[in-house]
Amino acid sequence: MASYPGISGRTYVVTGSASGIGAATAAMLRERGAKVIGCDLDDAEIRADLSTPEGRRSLVDQVTERGPIDAVLAIAGGGRTGLLETNYFGAVATLEGLRPLLAQSPAPRAVAVSSTSSLAPVDERVLQACLDGDVAAALAYLDADPSLAGPTGAYGVAKRALNRWVRTVAPTAEWAGAGIALNIVAPGVVDTPAAAWIFADEATRNTVEAAAPQPFGGFPGRPEWVAELICWLSGADNRFVTGQIVFADGGAEAAAVGDQHWR
Repeated sequence: MASYPGISGRTYVVTGSASGIGAATAAMLRERGAKVIGCDLDDAEIRADLSTPEGRRSLVDQVTERGPIDAVLAIAGGGRTGLLETNYFGAVATLEGLRPLLAQSPAPRAVAVSSTSSLAPVDERVLQACLDGDVAAALAYLDADPSLAGPTGAYGVAKRALNRWVRTVAPTAEWAGAGIALNIVAPGVVDTPAAAWIFADEATRNTVEAAAPQPFGGFPGRPEWVAELICWLSGADNRFVTGQIVFADGGAEAAAVGDQHWR
């Protein structure tokens, strides 16, 4: 039987644990000997709606009541309600709200899940409103322009803002200085319920695959492939990686961006 000393015996908080990448990650952690506190709208140890301020506070309060934790995995994303609110404000509130509890662990780790959709062009006004913590302004800008719906709107800008937030706070005294590794995993198109709309129509599937080819692993990817990376980054064996946006996307980001960061 395989041994996972960097995971076994640790306690993980996993948002979005009821389906998709969250479910795959929670299952993998349990198989490797971890205790998992699953959080989702339904079918989870903690039920909370991260699209609302009340839901975010409830999640933090309920986790805090359960005692020590070693890792926080902010995976919840698709959701039945507010894409912008859940994907950015919900993720940040989860990570910030649980940071003091997390810091008590001997090997605290945190991972947020973004997306290759964060590479799409975004409305800078919405992006800045997110980073300023101004939910009302961000939503007002979205509502004023229907063209901002979809991957270049609420979802894409939420993931872009999340990328920027992690890059900004990860090296600070509150995170790295407290021994907490904070990273992002950004999947490509993965076979999950949230992505079902892509596969429901052959023309849509072909269009999406052509726009974001995944030459390594194929199209779509599998949730457990992404979960494997999340598990390592959030485990005690990760002793030197923080502040990184790691694309688990079959090469889609590399194909789209090339070497522009290194010129």
